[in-house]
Amino acid sequence: MSLFSYFRISKPSEYKVPEAEVDSTFKRLRSRTFWGATVAYSLYYVCRMALSVVKQPLIDDGLLSAGQLGIIGSAMLFVYAVGKFVNGFIADYCNVRRFMFIGLLVSALVNLVLGVTGLLGGAFGISSMALFLIFALLWGVNGWSQSMGSPPGVIGLSRWYPLKMRGTFYSIFSATPYLGKFLSFVTTGLVVGWIGWEYGFIFSAVAGLIGAAVILIFVSDTPQSKGLPSVQEYAGETLTKADTLPTKELQKFVVKNPGIWVIAFSSAFIYITQYAVSGWGVLFLQKAKTFSLESATQIIAFAESFGIAGTVLAGWLSDRLFKGDRVKPVIISGLLCFLSLGMFLLSGGGYIMNIVYVSVFSLAIGVLFCIVAGLMALDIIPRKATGSAMGIVGISSYIAAGIQDIVSGYLIQGNETGGEYNFVPVAIFWLVSCFISFALPVFNWRHMKKKVIDI
Repeated sequence: MSLFSYFRISKPSEYKVPEAEVDSTFKRLRSRTFWGATVAYSLYYVCRMALSVVKQPLIDDGLLSAGQLGIIGSAMLFVYAVGKFVNGFIADYCNVRRFMFIGLLVSALVNLVLGVTGLLGGAFGISSMALFLIFALLWGVNGWSQSMGSPPGVIGLSRWYPLKMRGTFYSIFSATPYLGKFLSFVTTGLVVGWIGWEYGFIFSAVAGLIGAAVILIFVSDTPQSKGLPSVQEYAGETLTKADTLPTKELQKFVVKNPGIWVIAFSSAFIYITQYAVSGWGVLFLQKAKTFSLESATQIIAFAESFGIAGTVLAGWLSDRLFKGDRVKPVIISGLLCFLSLGMFLLSGGGYIMNIVYVSVFSLAIGVLFCIVAGLMALDIIPRKATGSAMGIVGISSYIAAGIQDIVSGYLIQGNETGGEYNFVPVAIFWLVSCFISFALPVFNWRHMKKKVIDI
């Protein structure tokens, strides 16, 4: 079997489900596919966040500097950005089950190799520079495999869910990064504190292998491949011109749509802000506020758990409370995000207060993440080009996140004197990015909606 034929979208099954069983079968397979992809994508994030948890031990052991860790982190994010763009376009044509499975399998193996490298490093006398190069290379590979997770997950939603249900289930799926980060900061943090940073990577690898098995067992590619009608036929949706056009033509439309590029730039600043706290929050709490590794990981874990609530809440807020208005929830959540981030970075406070700061921040940015980087894009693009739209938003978002990792690492390292850190410069960088993240779509949304082309 060639690589092309392995990943190609499934052909319609010759077997057809009896009409009396179509409804129950469709709902059962749709539910299995959605929850399988949701659980698996949360475990994608466990394989992605291991480096954020082990930064302090690596610095304390003199193995890597903050600047080097910033470069390593950015290696994954830059590769991920390109991969998200390329794989977004490719995934529109692919078997989402196989595509998503291979990505998580490779990511798990990368984590396993890094953990084993750490265990063997002392015995074989691996130098700091060699370790840096190994980490940068493998974490870059991890970036590509990670980019194979989101596009098939979102495309699966389009293939299995009608338009009237897509917002609600998209918001639930969008919460998976926060669930994965929560699991990583709590469980991986405990593992690292208990037996060492090397086992943090090994634990993440095990989680990834479990996720890969979940994909194989629960996820289905298309309804047609299971002998079912398409989601449009099943839901009784009226076919539009876009539903009859070739995917390639619709992808061209997406690339030329100026609204997608406004969303992409807005999403870039959301990711700078989000990854600043996820990637450097533990180190900030340890160095600026003198928390232990255990306490710092617990505080950031709370942030991720509230991000789940914010992302799930976003769909309901926008669709039900604000009757489809995307701008009002973005303004409210954006202001909350900016104020809570400022309190976290520029004020003191003990364990409880810092949990409050990061929880409000994560709740608010979860709403921004879902509406700006997701629902706004889905509002202005055709269903069959979902992957390409997510690819454009993704490449902008993760290039920005990668730049953030480098800039933040060197701002932090450059303001260290005698073991004391000055986080004010990097705090200003993060806060300005936070403000732009919600101001840009708010001031442009009306213009963007007018530019939507009726195809």
